[in-house]
Amino acid sequence: MQPTACPSCRQSMSKHRFERLLHGEVILDLCFECQGIWFDDFESVQITPGGVIELFKLLHEHHDDHRRPLGEPLQCPRCKEKLLHGLDIAKHGGQFNYHRCLQKHGRFTTFAQFMIEKGFVRQLNTAEIDELSAKVGIIRCMGCGAPVDIRKDHACTHCRAAITILDPGAVEQALARFQTAEVKRTTRDVEALGDAIVMREREKSRLRRQKNEPENASIVDAIDLLTTGAEFVWNLIRR
Repeated sequence: MQPTACPSCRQSMSKHRFERLLHGEVILDLCFECQGIWFDDFESVQITPGGVIELFKLLHEHHDDHRRPLGEPLQCPRCKEKLLHGLDIAKHGGQFNYHRCLQKHGRFTTFAQFMIEKGFVRQLNTAEIDELSAKVGIIRCMGCGAPVDIRKDHACTHCRAAITILDPGAVEQALARFQTAEVKRTTRDVEALGDAIVMREREKSRLRRQKNEPENASIVDAIDLLTTGAEFVWNLIRR
């Protein structure tokens, strides 16, 4: 597997494997020096809830590492074209930013912005920023690492990221959401499985009747019901 060059520093990123929704795995490229993640197209939404928790743990282990400021311009590791800055709104975390490839090869996002997207980081409101500015004049942007003078700016002037903190309450709520989603995803619904098997066999029987198959087709139906059930269970287990 070919190494992926970091869009910021151009050094090789490390590869990490996480469980993919439905089946298989997602291989993400991470640069701990720049604290950035490269997602190939749609990878960010293909990770299981359990995979998101594992990724959060990995990012948190490195959140105090020395950080290199993001380079300019950021470059797509696939086609080498300049990445376009984008903004989006997360359901639980608020506004986050990223840089995407115009050729749809993927997107580059910092650790902090990913945690905003997944709801682990909370954005400060105006009153909280004003209160903080009385004690701390300049902070480091969690999005790009640039200095932000919060006495006069309520967002990063470099990457336009909002002022955010890794709030214990937000982390606890996000972990609870993902853990609940993971339990629900991995719990097999036996009743739904039975309904699916019956519906499948009814459709197969209807098609056989249309083809005027012999009377002993019901015997085949019984055998197929067992075979189909085993097939459904096997498909669930191997995920």
